[in-house]
Amino acid sequence: MICFASARDFETALATLAEASADARNDALVRQGELTKPAGSLGRLEEIAVFFAGWQGRARPRIDRARAAIFAGNHGVTVHGVSAFPPSVTAQMVANFSGGGAAINTLSAAAGLELTVVALDLDRPTADFAAGAAMSETECLDALNRGAAVVDADLDLLTLGEMGIGNSTVAAALCARSFAGAVPGWVGPGTGIDGHGVARKIEVIERALAFHADAPRSAFETLRRVGGREIAAIAGAILRARQLGVPVLLDGFICTSAIAPLAAENPAIVTHCIAGHCSAEPGHKRLLALLGLDPLLSLGMRLGEGSGAAVAANIIRSALAAHDGMATFAEAAVSGSL
Repeated sequence: MICFASARDFETALATLAEASADARNDALVRQGELTKPAGSLGRLEEIAVFFAGWQGRARPRIDRARAAIFAGNHGVTVHGVSAFPPSVTAQMVANFSGGGAAINTLSAAAGLELTVVALDLDRPTADFAAGAAMSETECLDALNRGAAVVDADLDLLTLGEMGIGNSTVAAALCARSFAGAVPGWVGPGTGIDGHGVARKIEVIERALAFHADAPRSAFETLRRVGGREIAAIAGAILRARQLGVPVLLDGFICTSAIAPLAAENPAIVTHCIAGHCSAEPGHKRLLALLGLDPLLSLGMRLGEGSGAAVAANIIRSALAAHDGMATFAEAAVSGSL
């Protein structure tokens, strides 16, 4: 199924976003006020339950089916030595995912998430975006649609993640082009490069932004010019999830950077998303603040793979379990004066 047949289809979908059910949210708030606890005593767990009620359209939301979707892609910008690892590691890690040996395998299983891994033409990296567009329009649309394809209408939760050597450079470029500001503020060590490597990343991104300075600033054009296949796929999944009313749990800096061009064009795209955690990559905290997303966790994680989102999914499950399973004051014959 092709969700976005053209760049115009993608932009139209971004401009016409579905909204959560206000009635279901209100019903969930009423239920929160009736549960055997002081009002507000479960903090953000209460907010999460109400959030899910709105997007699931029911006062007592639940997670019967949840999926972790991990996208992998390779990047032409790695020719500039912006990563501590060679691009061949991307395919090796995808094989590790398939073999069940990666962090995301264990963490998604612990959170009750179906794991879907989509490798996007790993033998065909994107073009070097410092000297041209990373993807053609056709390639970008393909990536967007392959991301959209992982979203089923009956999902109660979608968590997202990525794998791709060089993609912290891509993420920084996407954020810098979407929200401006000095490039160094968006650039971090990624896979562990030293200070010289960070300086090289900054120079490459600044050169790329200058090269594309006169190009349209639309979400689609930003994704295709300085993005990557796996990051465009995440953007496609986020937008498709919004069309279907599926709540999204975002991972770290690279995953969250996929929404930056979309949010720069229509800030409301973030309202069906929750930030699973704040990664150790320095640009992530800055990006979350610009998006207005308050992360559930801050554990110093910087692995990627959707690992932080998978851990945070357990908090989501706890929030919904408390909301659905607790007795009301009337049911427990407890005075409502707590």
